[in-house]
Amino acid sequence: MKKILIIGACSAIAQETAKLFAKDGHQLFLADINNTGLEIVKKELLLMGETEIFTSFFDVTEFSKHSQLIENAISSLNGLDLLFIAHGTLPNQEEVQKDASRAIKEFEINAMSVISLCTIAANYFEEKKDGAIAVISSVAGDRGRQSNYLYGSAKGAVSLFLQGLRNRLSKSNVHILTIKPGLVDSPMTAHLPKNFLFAKPSDIAKGIYKAIEGRKDIVYLPSYWWLILTTLKLIPESIFKKMNL
Repeated sequence: MKKILIIGACSAIAQETAKLFAKDGHQLFLADINNTGLEIVKKELLLMGETEIFTSFFDVTEFSKHSQLIENAISSLNGLDLLFIAHGTLPNQEEVQKDASRAIKEFEINAMSVISLCTIAANYFEEKKDGAIAVISSVAGDRGRQSNYLYGSAKGAVSLFLQGLRNRLSKSNVHILTIKPGLVDSPMTAHLPKNFLFAKPSDIAKGIYKAIEGRKDIVYLPSYWWLILTTLKLIPESIFKKMNL
């Protein structure tokens, strides 16, 4: 039985992944800014299996409370084995590129808060020489594109940070997983027209669960996004900047 802290627990992917954790009887501490949503998620998860679930309201932009949240989770669960970070926003690129303060705010949510939380948890896991951190980044962080480069740069920062953290903690038996989903049919992308590339949150969750259990370093979900992004990264900048992506 694992003791798991999920931040952004009301997100579609987090909910589906939490169901898999609950079915296996893992103890869960759910944190999210949506208090009402937390209670709904908790009730649903309690029907999935015999598990213990704690919840906490949490605003990721309140950096002074990051340590407190992790300490509360450790205290409630009597330890911690996995930190799963699933929070994030998908800003409108045209709007944020015109407003520096909003651009910074979005970067704080999608990158700086993740770096802060991972740093705190990493020090805890490093000291006990055991544990895991799994973070939802994005394929958008693999190459900057005009259509979403604010979001992509934040996710790129997270992916690079996790790469360094993985390198640092590999000798301490601490597993660091970078999760890179492509397009997902979820409330976050409700405003986008759907096509065959969109995956279901439940399918992404299965991939995440498998990657955590298999102690993978990086996972693209669905897997075909690895090929898509590998191809995009091979395009020379002189050509890529002329493409309408």
